[in-house]
Amino acid sequence: MPRIGIFGGSGFYELFGEKEDRRLKTDYGAPSAPVSVGKIGGVEAAFLPRHGLKHSFPPHKIPYKANTEAFKKLGVERIIAPFAAGSLQPEIRPGDFVICDQLVDRTHNRDDTFFHGPDVAHVSFAEPYCPEMRKIAAEACEKLGISYHDRGTVVVINGPRFSTRAESDWFSSNGWEVINMTQYPEAVLAREKEMCYVGISLITDYDAGVKGDPNAKPVTADEVARVFRENNEKVKKLIAEVLKSLPEERDCGCGSAMEHARL
Repeated sequence: MPRIGIFGGSGFYELFGEKEDRRLKTDYGAPSAPVSVGKIGGVEAAFLPRHGLKHSFPPHKIPYKANTEAFKKLGVERIIAPFAAGSLQPEIRPGDFVICDQLVDRTHNRDDTFFHGPDVAHVSFAEPYCPEMRKIAAEACEKLGISYHDRGTVVVINGPRFSTRAESDWFSSNGWEVINMTQYPEAVLAREKEMCYVGISLITDYDAGVKGDPNAKPVTADEVARVFRENNEKVKKLIAEVLKSLPEERDCGCGSAMEHARL
């Protein structure tokens, strides 16, 4: 049973050479695709492309609960979640990685909890990303010589459209670094299932553009796909390095997140 799961983002639909595909059913329907189980860097892991194998699920229609529950059923304890993202700040450039430490939810009408009653819980989400995994991911970037930022706030918009220039300017003026469409509710659902979760953004664009920088042009879907494809091998190397660096036992508190979540 793999103890580590990886969600693949836009342009990232395959991870393993040899693999076993498992078609899982959950109480929340089918996940985005069969879960592939294989080895990367000698470590067994599970892989699931959150948008499906052919990018058939837009961000607001991804079966987040089924995906999370599928990993939980397989015995996954830690999740590595690379994702394509736009930069909101000029110093964060396309091709950079950002290991996010905070999240701002600007989505709507997404089913973002496993607790709709009568079993009610209020999970702590002050620190949305696992600190232990964030540290290991930063060390892996350093070792591999990847251009990265060891912190950043990701603002999550509903999509599937990109931001207006006014929206992007507002997000940027708040000091937020990264914009994406899938980190919520994925991160909080993992917390409710007591799984560690690290969100690693690959910057593909400058969203609607950055004020004062004529080279920071508005994003297009073609550009996102192109940059992610060009950096796919770098993403896979980073995942392999993180996998082999994770300690056997967790020491972060994510595994007991629900202990104090009920009134």
